[in-house]
Amino acid sequence: MLDLIGYKSVEEFLEQVIPKSIYRSKKLKIGKQMSESNALEALRKIANKNKVFKSYIGQGHYNTYTPSVIKRNVFENPGWYTSYTPYQSEISQGRLEALINFQTIVSEITGMDIANASLLDEASAAAEAMTLAKRSSKSTSNTFFVDENTFHNTINVLKTRAKPLGIKLKLGDPLKYSNKDYFGILLSYPGSDGSISDFSKIIKASHDINALVVFATDLLSLTLLKSPGSFGADIVIGSSQRLGVPMGFGGPHAAFMSTREKYKRSMPGRLVGVSVDSNGNLGYRLALQTREQHIRRGKATSNICTAQSLLAIMVSFYAVYHGPEGLKKIAKDISIKACNLANSIAENGFKLKTNNFFDTFVIETGKKTKEIYSRAIERNINIRIVNSEHLGISLDEATTDKDIDILLEIFTGRKKECKKQSTNKIPKMLIRKDKFLEQPVFSSYQTETELLRYIKKLSDKDIALDRAMIPLGSCTMKLNSATEMIPVSWPEFSEIHPYAPIDQIQGYLQLINELEKMLKQITGYSAVSLQPNAGSQGEYAGLLAIDNFHERNRNQKRKICLIPKSAHGTNPASAMMAGLKVVPVECDDNGNIDIRDLKIKVKEHSEELSSLMITYPSTHGVFETTVKEVCEIIHQNGGLVYIDGANLNAMVGLCYPGEFGGDVSHLNLHKTFCIPHGGGGPGVGPIGVVKKLAKYLPGKHNDLNQELGPISGTDWGSASILPISWMYINMMGSEGLYQATELAILNANYIAKRLSNHFQILYKGENGLVAHECIIDIRPIKEECGIDVEDVAKRLIDYGFHAPTMSWPVPGTLMIEPTESESKEELDRFCDAMINIKKEINEINTGKYNKEDNVLKNAPHTALMVSSDIWEHKYSREKAAYPLDYLKQDKYWPPVSRIDNVYGDKNLICNCVSMEDFD
Repeated sequence: MLDLIGYKSVEEFLEQVIPKSIYRSKKLKIGKQMSESNALEALRKIANKNKVFKSYIGQGHYNTYTPSVIKRNVFENPGWYTSYTPYQSEISQGRLEALINFQTIVSEITGMDIANASLLDEASAAAEAMTLAKRSSKSTSNTFFVDENTFHNTINVLKTRAKPLGIKLKLGDPLKYSNKDYFGILLSYPGSDGSISDFSKIIKASHDINALVVFATDLLSLTLLKSPGSFGADIVIGSSQRLGVPMGFGGPHAAFMSTREKYKRSMPGRLVGVSVDSNGNLGYRLALQTREQHIRRGKATSNICTAQSLLAIMVSFYAVYHGPEGLKKIAKDISIKACNLANSIAENGFKLKTNNFFDTFVIETGKKTKEIYSRAIERNINIRIVNSEHLGISLDEATTDKDIDILLEIFTGRKKECKKQSTNKIPKMLIRKDKFLEQPVFSSYQTETELLRYIKKLSDKDIALDRAMIPLGSCTMKLNSATEMIPVSWPEFSEIHPYAPIDQIQGYLQLINELEKMLKQITGYSAVSLQPNAGSQGEYAGLLAIDNFHERNRNQKRKICLIPKSAHGTNPASAMMAGLKVVPVECDDNGNIDIRDLKIKVKEHSEELSSLMITYPSTHGVFETTVKEVCEIIHQNGGLVYIDGANLNAMVGLCYPGEFGGDVSHLNLHKTFCIPHGGGGPGVGPIGVVKKLAKYLPGKHNDLNQELGPISGTDWGSASILPISWMYINMMGSEGLYQATELAILNANYIAKRLSNHFQILYKGENGLVAHECIIDIRPIKEECGIDVEDVAKRLIDYGFHAPTMSWPVPGTLMIEPTESESKEELDRFCDAMINIKKEINEINTGKYNKEDNVLKNAPHTALMVSSDIWEHKYSREKAAYPLDYLKQDKYWPPVSRIDNVYGDKNLICNCVSMEDFD
């Protein structure tokens, strides 16, 4: 590979790639590489410091049973957890079908018209609902009313998100609130204390003043309760965690949002829709893709990029497996047990705070509170301390009759059995009467055999990393090793409640502390927060830290955020959410920041300059040599520098953003540090900051005097997947991390060199080299013969490859990132495919094949197409299906031909539908 590029050693090569001003020879101090078995043993010792108690804390986090068939074949299956966001719909039909099932589950159970797939957590979903209500309401008010009976973590995130947008929060009892000046209202149904209320009057009053009504709810409870849609809700949010997803100390969990048809084009997150392929067959795709915030940039209304797709997929299979009757049976069992326990406790001299509830109730315990709580702890049981005189209990799917007898014994102090009756505490007026989930998919797979085959059938439709290299630029689709993934399923990590007492989470705290130290070492920053549960959330938290810093230093006018046009697409979206004004900075012909334009913008806004956001190496795939100068210009004018860490895979062990000028960076653990993408989520996007910003980190840092509120629902975000990155870093060690970065850069330059005689490489560094990714330009080809970037992407499917990143950051281009995980053989297979595609393009240029009827315009070719009795193309079936010999040994067949994007948006259908119904 070095011979091809023209260098004698990796050291000589790297010295030419990385600017001398930032290239550091200092060694990482991570330690030596651990073997797989030693790393597992070391992490097992840490995990054993956690105490797995039976939890009745609730508050949006519940025990659940993940059916073994789903745990083994989805949660632990690389065919599902290594797939990418389904932008290329033809090779994503399996996960798209699973996600449209999820949308159907949410929209029908909540009684709404449309649902997304999905959001990050319940608290941030509530914040997204608040901003959706703000931009959709006709009210001129700037106040958002919040039910005081809402989960505290949701209220805290709402406070954080409201402040930079100038939204005023008003907390109170919605049934008593008389002020009619708010643009939206959030109602909790059931409430934090478990109570269920009839909100009909407040909903009507809200609509009378043009305010939108948001419901925070629980899907399982809604199988028995009257749906929010039947009340007249406008937006419904919540978490789907208790439908088969482990608590995992707070995440990842798929949050949801459903809404009315008229708000579908304003709803944040992803939306799966139904369309047709070129042969008229039904196919799925991401609908309304222009809502993706990296495309909207400065006009973005949300910075949502990742969802929690893998968890939404697990939920969808859970609901498919149980069906509507099974879900109702689970819910009824919980509600009856809760009623029996509550009645028995009340009969023993305690007063219930709530009389109408589904699974949660609060007991007035007075002076006995500590005594009862201590008895619970002695029995390895966690119940919720509401305050000094009240305790709360939330039952769930895992609660047995024996469990409720033990709970009664804890409250009474003596052995007793609950009276077993078959009633619940749901008022008759609030009982659900309408049916839901009557589509065949929810009644066809309720044996393990049938569900197993359904999961396998959907998985086989897709291309994930278990099948082939995914050469996406900027998204770093690298190996997620099995040994890294194993601990995620350990009960000591997966069955811990996020609000468990501190003495029960010592293993998690050690893991978090060690991971933070390693990330500080890798980045050169002084402090790290692991709370942000996506890269976009990390961006937002980092900008809030900068903004709070300026505010505390009496520089409230500093609200201008400079963002080069080469920056990551979510950057301007995050800046808008943080209350900053985005001013773009031009790039030169080589894709670098235009220093002259930067100086002009800085001079123009020097008094108001808040920050500069840059992606490094740039999204154009180049190590810009002026990066230190750029940072110094900003610092000299009172601003701070945000370095987007999405491309950290090209820097680990070679250069340190916290040392060459960055004040804050987010790090994508789901890219550089091996947490898998899982179809577009889960993700973790922690931030690292310099010393002066440390007090502005989100999350719990007991050693800091914190100024910033939370941006995620739990203190450490998606904590249950942090073991993956801990394992990765420890198994790599200092030398392994350094070598990985070397190979990532070498592999990218190898591909760029091999393809350079066939395609134009759009941007290169000063020495003609790229960073960890390269961009090839398809625009000249389109001008010559009409073949565009989509045609090349779809033709790659016939060669068994996922397409590179298409038309971003530059329209009409493909961005390729091979990562360090791929062998030379796989890189060559990809290059051979691309070179052969160029030959096919040349055949069109020479007139051998028609410009409208050719292998690229008709790609991808399905098995049905090439085996049909009718074949009217001038090229052969073999050319269509087997353009290179390796395909005859291992052929991926796409389940659909090219999907019609325009048709899907014009005829928007986002729920389960049969072909007959679709016709």
